[in-house]
Amino acid sequence: MVEMVRNIYCVGRNYVLHAEELGNEVPKSPMIFSKPTHALVQTNGQEIALPGNRGEVHYEAEFVIHIGRDYEPGLQVKDLVNRMALGIDFTLRDVQSELKKKGHPWLLAKGFPNSAIVTEFLTFPGLEACRSTDFSLIRNGEQVQRGNIKDMLFDLQTIIEFIAANFGLGAGDMIYTGTPAGVGPVADGDNLRLVWGEDTLGECTIRLV
Repeated sequence: MVEMVRNIYCVGRNYVLHAEELGNEVPKSPMIFSKPTHALVQTNGQEIALPGNRGEVHYEAEFVIHIGRDYEPGLQVKDLVNRMALGIDFTLRDVQSELKKKGHPWLLAKGFPNSAIVTEFLTFPGLEACRSTDFSLIRNGEQVQRGNIKDMLFDLQTIIEFIAANFGLGAGDMIYTGTPAGVGPVADGDNLRLVWGEDTLGECTIRLV
């Protein structure tokens, strides 16, 4: 599935509590950024290398959707999304803070290799099933994040329509839909496990280099 990805779109500040925990203003419309495909890596229990010399690297666990057909006006989530996964949007937080001060784009803080990890993909079970299932991130056996798409500031339909109107959206695109509160730094040797309901979809060990 990773080989079939074209564009990687990400939604910033899509959970109110996450925006507040970082002292950010809650957005009035979707805040979209992207990552290069070189950032993408699928978890299979392996070690994943991240930069260890550029300040803190923060984890941000997210619900991820895969677009199965080209967007056309009027199409709904159920028509467009064919698969779902969980992912982590890794962020060089100190680098991002400096970029924000200068009013520069976030790419240096968001687009480095392995900064977009994703679990195995599941067949999209429909909106109601997703709203009734929490996702979580377990770090070294401790739950550090827990979220549900029903708590998103902008729902999947709004995100899809916004991205389609402003950037284009087609088959093979992925969307990281935002992270709930609880983000924090990773340390060398951390085990990270992404859980959908009670099921582990993927895990990895972090190696800071």
